[in-house]
Amino acid sequence: MTTRIFVTRQIPDEGIKMLKKLKGVKLDVYASDLLIPRKELLKRVKGADILLSLLTEKIDAEVFDAAGPQLKMIANYAVGFDNIDLAEAKKRGVIVSNTPGEEIAETVAEHAIALIFALAHRIHEVDAFTRAGKYHGWGPKMFLGTDIVGKTLGVVGTGKIGGHLIQRMADGFGVKILYTDRQANPELDKKYHAEFVTLPELLKRSDFISLHVPLLPTTHHLLSTKEFKLMKKTAYVINTARGPVIDTQALVAALKAGRIAGAGLDVFEFEPKFAKDPADAKFLQKAWNVLLTPHTASATHETRQAMSRRAAENIIAYLNGKTPPNAVK
Repeated sequence: MTTRIFVTRQIPDEGIKMLKKLKGVKLDVYASDLLIPRKELLKRVKGADILLSLLTEKIDAEVFDAAGPQLKMIANYAVGFDNIDLAEAKKRGVIVSNTPGEEIAETVAEHAIALIFALAHRIHEVDAFTRAGKYHGWGPKMFLGTDIVGKTLGVVGTGKIGGHLIQRMADGFGVKILYTDRQANPELDKKYHAEFVTLPELLKRSDFISLHVPLLPTTHHLLSTKEFKLMKKTAYVINTARGPVIDTQALVAALKAGRIAGAGLDVFEFEPKFAKDPADAKFLQKAWNVLLTPHTASATHETRQAMSRRAAENIIAYLNGKTPPNAVK
């Protein structure tokens, strides 16, 4: 009996090569590197036994119905899985897996650090200034930024990514670490002299705030009007987690009012749009104290190939009658 696997978008090739070697498997990969149209997804998923999806696809009851009752596994090519209706999957007996790992945690932490430094030293501004031919000589007050050494970094969420960020910033740059999570982490406290605090306390004291939480009902709009009012006027907020963790409208209002110094965003509440309101989106696009990257925090050759391999490993384990190593519980 042939097992049909549908891959909803082109992904790095290592995982695909692993799946192609399997006997009794028919692999169907969507030919484009662009987002699969919803109508096409519903058409192509019909008859699939396994779906290798990306976070850009909403996998809900409509997709399950279109696929048919033979669908038994969804291998999500992402660490997050908020694009999948887990309750619906459980009801239908469909196993869901994701692709976490040290590689992606390290890469996303590096990207958060890059955003912190670029904002602090105004790299994006001075690059544009220089390329535009506006540099006519050195000046002692040109584009003054802020130092990182000696500042306070607030980390919201201390899973693998948050942990790597803390390690690198504490060891490498001697910043003071504050963190908040569901509970204190004695290892972080001991190794990096980190301080466990409440979210309001972290917001009040931090110079840089980096978000590393999953998107849950409890984290939706974790930062909104009330939270921005608690922050220092010199504080920067970094989001490499999920867009809806920040209330975009409240963020824009805080930036316009000068209640915070700036923001580095790799994810957006209404992706691929910067904001729901076109005026807010235009503001974010043009604001010099805002740095925008298009959901590329994990975009390195090494990490994206590792994710590809991990998605394939999850599928192979399932086909061998085993629980996928990264099954979502």
